[in-house]
Amino acid sequence: MLQDPYLLSLFLNAPLQKKVAAIALPMVLSNLSVPLLALVDTAVSGHLEHAWYLGGVALGSSLISLLFFLLGFLRMSTTGLTAQAYGANDSAGQLRCLSQSLLVALLLAALLLLLQWPLAQLAFSFSDASNEVNQQAQLYFSIRIWSAPATLLNLVLMGWFLGRQNARYPMWMLVVTNLVNILLDLLFVLGFGWQVAGIAAASVVADYAGLLLGSSLLLRRLAAKALLNALLGQLAKLSGLKRLFALNRDIFLRSLCLQSVFVFIAFQGAAYGDNTVAANAVLLSFLMLVSYAMDGLAYAAESLVGKAIGACDNRLLGNTLGLLALWCLLLAMLFSVGYGLFGNSFVSLLTSLPEVRQHAAQYLGWMMLLPLLACWAYLLDGVFIGATQGKTLRNSMVIALLGFAVSFYLLQSWQNHALWAALAVFMALRSISLALVLRHQWQNGQLVQSSLS
Repeated sequence: MLQDPYLLSLFLNAPLQKKVAAIALPMVLSNLSVPLLALVDTAVSGHLEHAWYLGGVALGSSLISLLFFLLGFLRMSTTGLTAQAYGANDSAGQLRCLSQSLLVALLLAALLLLLQWPLAQLAFSFSDASNEVNQQAQLYFSIRIWSAPATLLNLVLMGWFLGRQNARYPMWMLVVTNLVNILLDLLFVLGFGWQVAGIAAASVVADYAGLLLGSSLLLRRLAAKALLNALLGQLAKLSGLKRLFALNRDIFLRSLCLQSVFVFIAFQGAAYGDNTVAANAVLLSFLMLVSYAMDGLAYAAESLVGKAIGACDNRLLGNTLGLLALWCLLLAMLFSVGYGLFGNSFVSLLTSLPEVRQHAAQYLGWMMLLPLLACWAYLLDGVFIGATQGKTLRNSMVIALLGFAVSFYLLQSWQNHALWAALAVFMALRSISLALVLRHQWQNGQLVQSSLS
């Protein structure tokens, strides 16, 4: 692979490697703390006496993940717009993006808290899980939803830092948040015996600890008076929000399609029985490891692509894309081989329940395939977020969602295998559709122009 002169030159390009590594490595390392937290949640609940505790955490966290990931546009749009303003040396544009996004985050958090009861009732009305699993899931949701203000504000702060090519601050925010969460998990569940309520409460406290750290880091780089004036200015004049709202709308719809797939997997798995939904929760932890590691590269793509587009530097843009693609493939191969060799051992670490282990072992083959199919989707998401092309992301995800639905319908006699096969089709379609758009825009010189228009 590296015998190609161009690819070899990318690996030997020390300045470019340094730029990519300065963002990708901190985010890869810190992002791995996120699935590590999920693994601890799974392991703690998986070692309780009944499978419905694990199923309840899986179901409740799926709903919370749906809500928070749907609002993940707060980080994505903030990163892309800030990176382009940073590349263009537009300080006022960077501050404007931060203040606008903070206001939107506060508004959305208030809405979530006000609407938490009808949202929960609507969501759990579709669940076919057992009464025990549903009861634990609702308990988890009723506690965890109170982390909404901290979670959404943290998304904005991390996005702004990344857009300014600073990956160290988001790294510390993620690491501190998740370490606090893990320690409180162990204290609340193993120490106090709070079971599912303890897992949820640990997450709430940890999210506010992350917000406290992020706010202090922000005020080291930005005077409090300047931020307050910018916030008041945005309240008085909302006319500049059009581009932000349009981008957020498209990324929201993209995220809705993405999260609906994983929520469907959780709920449909519950219909196959408590052991199956618990096994799927364990296996989704495998995929979560891949996604958060790959997202480290995607964050680098968002930041560096946005900066290159803001500076209208096509050479930097092309070299960045090439180098990130190589690292993406190498990392995906590492995960695929690792899951093939150590998959059963990994399952045993996450649950001591023999029935859940037996169910999970039947689907380990999908864990070897999915990293190779999904890696390009994660990376290209970062490219088009940095390019602030929300419509491209939205359209790609709609195509992939349709492919998922058709695949599951045609293969539903396979039961739980049909879910994993449909997920493989979903990831492949995301990768292919985005790659085709990128190829077309690059060949026609449209990537920079369509992003800045």
